[in-house]
Amino acid sequence: MIKPAAVPEAPPEVPVVTGPKQTTLARVFHAFTYRDFRLIWFGAFTSSSGTWLQETALAWLLLQLTNDPFYLGLNGFLSTAPILLFTLVGGVLADRFDRRRILLTSQYSQLIFALTLALLAFFHVAAPILVFSALLLSFFTGCVQAFGGPAYQSLIPMLVEKKDLPNAIALNSIQFQLARVVGSTISSFPFAIFADQMIAASVAFGINSLSFIAVIFALTSLSVRHIPPVATGSMRSQFREGLNFVWHQEGLRSLTFLAFASTFFGMQITIFLAVFARDIFQTGASGNAKLMAASGAGAVTGALIVAGLGNIRHKGRYALMMQIFFGLSIIAFTLAPSALIAYPIIFVASIFMMCVFSLITSLVQLLVSDDMRGRVMSIFMVAFRGGMPLGSLVTGFLVKYLPLPRVLLVEGLLLTLLAAGYLFSRSQVKER
Repeated sequence: MIKPAAVPEAPPEVPVVTGPKQTTLARVFHAFTYRDFRLIWFGAFTSSSGTWLQETALAWLLLQLTNDPFYLGLNGFLSTAPILLFTLVGGVLADRFDRRRILLTSQYSQLIFALTLALLAFFHVAAPILVFSALLLSFFTGCVQAFGGPAYQSLIPMLVEKKDLPNAIALNSIQFQLARVVGSTISSFPFAIFADQMIAASVAFGINSLSFIAVIFALTSLSVRHIPPVATGSMRSQFREGLNFVWHQEGLRSLTFLAFASTFFGMQITIFLAVFARDIFQTGASGNAKLMAASGAGAVTGALIVAGLGNIRHKGRYALMMQIFFGLSIIAFTLAPSALIAYPIIFVASIFMMCVFSLITSLVQLLVSDDMRGRVMSIFMVAFRGGMPLGSLVTGFLVKYLPLPRVLLVEGLLLTLLAAGYLFSRSQVKER
């Protein structure tokens, strides 16, 4: 029987180093002074832009081909459900093998999947076959991301000094959300240029396949090398060690649960934006792209705010407050009478959303040592990213019987009440 891993005391807050006073701009973008971080940031930004381009175009195409919003929820579930199945194994592998090689394998696989989908749309395969293929490829993409995700999360702390880790995490969030603005905005162009929606979708999927070349180049150009320690136990024993490590620290355990709740209840508003654009606000594909872009712009703003704050004290308390405001803004969005009012609300909601995500992720990264990082981050990712597909499936099922705004309103209310409960409890989270 394997004994629970010894639980080390949580590392103290990194002291603020005194020296020449930095300007606000220099403080916000300080992690860019590291060459390897710059490389991986711009490579990941290009790839993420292509991913958001494909996701936005695919959501619109699925809705047009099926006329059923359930398929949006099903696609969201299939694209991220593998995280529940394989990410924990991916975390063990990230601690045992070269993280860069794992990431390269993941990127090459996703390039092939995107190119396959582009060819299927280009040759106008029958709608049922295309829908089935798209869902299947979404599942395959989720599978390789389940192995690449822990390796990527574990790689970021290797690129900067520990004192700059919160800033690097916030900037990493910015690249993903800025890519969301760029990708979702560009997604409307193929549909505006090409009358044939299948050709338009094919162009979007093809651009995504090309975008992976940038991150592949960045990974092969890194100067840092991960030399994994010699494994002293089986994968099963290391897997159980990681679970025990998280379970026996109340702070990590609560942060993991809060991450799950924030995506299970909170992220559904972004998954179903196409339904709001088409059926509620009646703004079409351009309105869908504007909603996605406004959401992405808000998320970028939120990440910039966190990056500017730096390594502040009591991140947990701020995260809980931001989660309360996030839930309230979701409620406000569901009550918006028009698209003109919905745009600024989704922008503000995304600011709070990204503040929550960045602060919680920074806390988890700071509470774990490098030898456990892959396993701990994989457990965190199961909760953080696994909440979205489960929430998508539940929400997609409920909207068959209830109006979508009502379902999302209840989810926003539950998110608010949960955060408030933690804020007024004795949890260690608010003291971190």
